[in-house]
Amino acid sequence: MVAYGLGDAGTGLAATQLGFYLFPFFTCAAGLPAFIAGSLLTVIKVWDALNDPLIGWLSDHTQSRWGPRLPWILSAALPLGISLAAMWWVPSGNLLQRTAYYVVMAVLLMTAYTSVNLPYAALSTELTTDTAIRTRLNAARFTGSILAGLSGLIVASVVLTDGGGGYLAMGRITGTIASVTTLLCCWGLAPYAKQAQRPVPSTERPLEQLKRVMANPRFRQVLGLYLLLWFGLQLMQVVALIWLVQVVHVPPSLSTWILLPFQIAALLGLQLWSLLSNRIGRITTLRWGSGLWIVACLLSMITPPVPTDAGAIQLLPLVGLIALVGIGAATAYLIPWSLLPDAIDADPGKPAGLYTAWMVFGQKLIIGLTMSVFGSLLSFTGYISATGGNCSGALSFIQQPDSALLAIRLCMGLLPALLVVLGLAVMRGWPDRGAHLQASAG
Repeated sequence: MVAYGLGDAGTGLAATQLGFYLFPFFTCAAGLPAFIAGSLLTVIKVWDALNDPLIGWLSDHTQSRWGPRLPWILSAALPLGISLAAMWWVPSGNLLQRTAYYVVMAVLLMTAYTSVNLPYAALSTELTTDTAIRTRLNAARFTGSILAGLSGLIVASVVLTDGGGGYLAMGRITGTIASVTTLLCCWGLAPYAKQAQRPVPSTERPLEQLKRVMANPRFRQVLGLYLLLWFGLQLMQVVALIWLVQVVHVPPSLSTWILLPFQIAALLGLQLWSLLSNRIGRITTLRWGSGLWIVACLLSMITPPVPTDAGAIQLLPLVGLIALVGIGAATAYLIPWSLLPDAIDADPGKPAGLYTAWMVFGQKLIIGLTMSVFGSLLSFTGYISATGGNCSGALSFIQQPDSALLAIRLCMGLLPALLVVLGLAVMRGWPDRGAHLQASAG
């Protein structure tokens, strides 16, 4: 469990920092307009989506003494750390040159990210057929992911004091952590990966693969849930720092620290939802967690600015709200991935890499396209980026027009709440008896 949990530490760390800080980094330290920053996020997600089916197919067809997955994770460990560090550098040159640099770095980073994350995710299905153990594996996975993300937020809070230089220091530290934890995962999982279930290689073309996975009704439900929950979560992550500084008026020096309760609460929520999933069933657990999440989203939308002289006591309600978001959003980490093996088992060939690839493909493609809309929305509503890379800390406060503030509130509150509600609707009729009953029935 420990070794498997380490496997998502590097990619979880990268996802957390990219989710919370990349848009503010582009618009503040790198001095890019909001619509270009949003377009770069689209490039990252779309390329990340496009390489998923290819790497999933290649992973299913890889032959080695350690199984098909471990060679991919091992070979991409160092490129993941190096490209993650390079992503936070602000190169010299004009706007076009800086934009081209980030496009290249995004392609390299997300290729390494997928080469680690997709084969690793497929292992949760292949290491065991026991539903309860699969749920525990996914709990260990996201525990490692959230702990690594928490460490990334702590590093960011400490070093983000001098704009671009602080971001670069953050990248170097977290890039090292990402590579080391991924290598440790490979070392710990090697004996188990040798004995894991092998996929049945598919000769189907991409269109045939898509028809195959979409013909699986259980997969359609899991995919719909995953797309909706993760889009809501990613949208909140992208806008969170901007919401804290520009809307709630949290001082920039405190804003990065106030993000920490989200990761801590998500970690605690993950343990809670994992325990409840094995006792009352995953769908009931999903409803409970989603209800908390929806309430927290709506409260976030109407949160007033804090007074300029606010002390620690006056910030406690804000910290509590962010923690409530984290507890509820933990269901987005655990539940879809704990349900995916059930959908894979419904396919006689059980091609875990294929289903994992298409699930992640859909999520990344939709989020990538939506991030472009988000950046364009901010530009359209008059959001003002820092000029000339003038950035104090992670993000500088700039007086924004009311239209931009309203757009930020909607993206932090109403839109994620609606997406979670739709996710619950998608799962109606799922034949979930609870992991404990499924295990005993087996």
